[in-house]
Amino acid sequence: MEENNKKKKGTIENQILVIFGSNGDLAKRKLMPAIFQLYIDNLLPENFVVIGAGSQEKDELTNRKEVNVNMKEFAAEAVKQNPEMLKTFLNHIYYQKVHNQTEEDFGALKTYIDALSAKLNIPQNIIYYFSIPPFLYEVVAGHMIKFGLNNEENGWKRIIIEKPFGYSYDTAIDLDTKLRAGFNEDQIYRIDHYLGKETVQNIMVTRFSNGFFEPIWNRKYIDRVEITAAEKIGVGNRGGYYDTSGAMRDMIQNHLLQVLAVVAMEPPSIFDSESIRNESVKVLQSLRPIKPHEVAANVVRGQYIETYVDEVTEKGYRQEKDVKPNSKTETFVALKIFVDNWRWGDVPFYIRTGKHLPDRVTEVVIHLKPAPHLLFKQRCVAQSTNMIILRISPDAGVAVDFGMKIPGAGYKVQNVNMAFHYSDLAQNKISEAYERLLLDCMIGDSTLYARADAVKASWKFVDPILNAWENNPDIPLYFYECNTWGPKESNLLFGDKELKWRAPFKKFKTE
Repeated sequence: MEENNKKKKGTIENQILVIFGSNGDLAKRKLMPAIFQLYIDNLLPENFVVIGAGSQEKDELTNRKEVNVNMKEFAAEAVKQNPEMLKTFLNHIYYQKVHNQTEEDFGALKTYIDALSAKLNIPQNIIYYFSIPPFLYEVVAGHMIKFGLNNEENGWKRIIIEKPFGYSYDTAIDLDTKLRAGFNEDQIYRIDHYLGKETVQNIMVTRFSNGFFEPIWNRKYIDRVEITAAEKIGVGNRGGYYDTSGAMRDMIQNHLLQVLAVVAMEPPSIFDSESIRNESVKVLQSLRPIKPHEVAANVVRGQYIETYVDEVTEKGYRQEKDVKPNSKTETFVALKIFVDNWRWGDVPFYIRTGKHLPDRVTEVVIHLKPAPHLLFKQRCVAQSTNMIILRISPDAGVAVDFGMKIPGAGYKVQNVNMAFHYSDLAQNKISEAYERLLLDCMIGDSTLYARADAVKASWKFVDPILNAWENNPDIPLYFYECNTWGPKESNLLFGDKELKWRAPFKKFKTE
């Protein structure tokens, strides 16, 4: 099986995409619009089909009508500009009733795929997208294996699974073991849409293609690194899921530790999937463990409370639907992390994420150490250190902050900046994360997908923190008002009264 996947990598072959959970929110809002955009951009193979696999009983015509309605809602601009292409695109959409917990339905799916493949003369190169709740991953995989849906004798087979990849270190290992019962590692694509963002990928390009960045990307010149992922909304209707997850599992364990790994990785020997992922895994394996008695000093957790904002009362987390009234689930996390290797020894990485904050924004700020001899220290109007700002979303871009002399007599210094916005590249469309990641899987490129050892390493780091919260009632849960930047205690992580979390870079827009 492994040889089959390697042989096909890098080419866009005729193929079939099966979406388990095709009637769900993710498929409607993200997956189908992404596939349609790839169709518009002429990036799909000449002969392809998308098979929706859902529990509802309906025929293909009804399914196509529903997809048509959903596309007009969730891909409105693309449909408006390409109405004729939508009509032809719908001809590639098929449907088979599959109840994920009903074993015999997978036998029927196998029969349906065999018949459709023969009828349309499409080889059985198949991607199976698990757009289903995580507790069903091993169930669906088991049914697939029983009916040979993983068999590669007549074409390659790949599966895409959404996070969370397990609920803890032990469950992640258990899930991997069960998936590997029928699939090799190179067939399993663990999707993390953060890695599909153009600016996350460009962090590597910014570093490794510019002679003025890479030489300073180390402990000698960098004082600290901040990574912020803020959301403006609360949990909404996801209270049931979120109350069993929390910000640490939902954002830190996967998205933001992966972003940290991209920022901190060593240059790969060659720029291919295996080499890049080898280097990012090394970073995750080098994270300094936070011991149970160190959690309170290095990790701050918070929860938003009912707040009166702009003449509107915003619900507190405990008032949200399906949330326990005495829940201690964190909606905000800030932590200080060290990467114990030669490049980053003793350089702190500060990560924070939260809901109901003032802006929706994700960015990385590299704080450089001050010049060795501060000739103009007493004359600085603003801080004297330089920064490199990597804005991931929204309004993606890169900025450099540095000191300049204020016009006029004397040597008063003020920080100024040069900013590049991706929107300035008007001739190039920036692909959505799911577009890029789906296309990568279609050609067999796993660079931007999480590997099993990376998942295990991130869980190994996060698990002791989660266990300490669960087992030590003395570790505080701080409360914060909506539309603020979380608990003020998060500033104490810096250990310096003059330092605090940096506000989002003003030259880039927020939402």
